[in-house]
Amino acid sequence: MENKLQKQFTIDYERKKRTGAPEIIYGAGKTKEQIEAIISDMLDHEQDAIFVSRLNKEKYEYLSKCFSQFEYDQDAQVFVWKSNWQTINEGKICVVCAGTSDVPVAMEAVWIARFLGNEVDFVCDVGVAGIHRLLNKMDAINQANVIVVVAGMEGALASVVGGLTDKPIIAVPTSIGYGANFHGLSALLSMLNSCASGVSVVNIDNGFGGGYMAHSINCLANRKSGIR
Repeated sequence: MENKLQKQFTIDYERKKRTGAPEIIYGAGKTKEQIEAIISDMLDHEQDAIFVSRLNKEKYEYLSKCFSQFEYDQDAQVFVWKSNWQTINEGKICVVCAGTSDVPVAMEAVWIARFLGNEVDFVCDVGVAGIHRLLNKMDAINQANVIVVVAGMEGALASVVGGLTDKPIIAVPTSIGYGANFHGLSALLSMLNSCASGVSVVNIDNGFGGGYMAHSINCLANRKSGIR
């Protein structure tokens, strides 16, 4: 069974050397046995950091018995191990979350940004329905090099933050909402149509993509300052 499973994948062991980040395992759509085989193969090939995204609780309960050294976040659905959690980039990434319902997507962004070696601040529950909450946090948010804004419903938070900062913003629409929200499509379109400068947008519920892009921008900032 193990040999049959191992023939179903080809791991890019050199990706970290080329891109600075190892290959990420996408847990959705894979069986728990396939993920076990992939992790085992990566460990056998001395990979020093492994990140599994979109891993549900059922798969986690199976894999935790095989890999007790891994951490699991049930909200973010990430299963993660690193031999060294050292921060390699100076300057922070700030993940700003509109509401508690958006936390799973936001935490996926937090986890991947930390996994890739960044210091990350997390600011939660500052949606536009109570704009004073956001304004009270802007001093802390502006200390970051890059800001990831996660919001569902109408997705207005990214535009508001964009009008209050000079930092690059990565907007992450979520599928939180109902009716005319269309499972996140309204938030996506609002963010794409933002009149605020410096806002880029990733796909619906793509916290991973938002956190990864924030890391890439933070790396550039460090190289420009001569740190890396």
